[in-house]
Amino acid sequence: MSALPQHLDIHLIRILYLLLVEKNVSRVALKLNQPQPSISASLRKLRELTGDPLLVRGARGMVPTQHGESLLKPAKRILDEAESLFVKKTPFVPQEEARTFNIAAPDYLDSQFLPNVVAMLRRGSPKSRVVIHSIGPGTDYLRLLSDGDMDLVIANWDEPPQHLHISKLFEDPIICAMHAASPYAKRTPADGMTLDDYLSLPHVAPSQMVPGYGGVIDAFLERQGLRRNVAVESAYFSLIPYMLAQTDLVLTTGRQFLRFYENSLPLKFFNIPVKFPPMRFYQLWHERVHQAPEHKWLRDQVTAAAHALTRNVP
Repeated sequence: MSALPQHLDIHLIRILYLLLVEKNVSRVALKLNQPQPSISASLRKLRELTGDPLLVRGARGMVPTQHGESLLKPAKRILDEAESLFVKKTPFVPQEEARTFNIAAPDYLDSQFLPNVVAMLRRGSPKSRVVIHSIGPGTDYLRLLSDGDMDLVIANWDEPPQHLHISKLFEDPIICAMHAASPYAKRTPADGMTLDDYLSLPHVAPSQMVPGYGGVIDAFLERQGLRRNVAVESAYFSLIPYMLAQTDLVLTTGRQFLRFYENSLPLKFFNIPVKFPPMRFYQLWHERVHQAPEHKWLRDQVTAAAHALTRNVP
């Protein structure tokens, strides 16, 4: 099979198609508003490229050759497909269309945030499917985003990854909690914890969930030359509040995450004698979906859920 000519362009294919349909050089020239000699020159070039006369004289004018007839449908298909390349993107109509949205997030988010996101997506686009993925130490979310297997990653980083689009969702101030009936909690007011107390108490900490994320709490303490007493490490973050209810362990995390448990578990919250920066949560996405209308809509829903969350914080 011979290689395609380097200078074969769409305009030449359009001339080929019209010549095979109209079977008349003059009519094609009129349709394209070009001089007849120009169309005749294009026909000569097409004959040279195909090695076939394409149009020959018949009893009532020009008629396509057999090879010319065989090129009619391929030429039309190429023109149709080329035209579709430049059709303006149509708006996403969420109530009517069905998409699959893949969102990855760790389970240390506010307990109401992801349920609120799902509720907004269900209300806004009831025919669409939502898939929530977990993030673990082995999750290569950069590759998943670039390959299109993931649409959004929601998590918190001290320094968000480079080369991705990013939008800040919310901040969560850091506090700590323990069983309200523990000896320390009973004798110490909420704002009376000392630095020595905080570092020496038995802590429960989440396992690494995001690659490159060793934990904002311990990373910050390390930069201050401090180290806390981590007695338990758990990969199941959502179970940690229930561990507090049965042990003397201390959990340091965001205020919004803990507020979900304040009415259901016997916990006491403490202000920490360390000036931790708040946890900052972001949504990340790849350039490949940056302009897609349905993905813009998805990100808008996630942003709206985040704003609703912060409005409801007491």
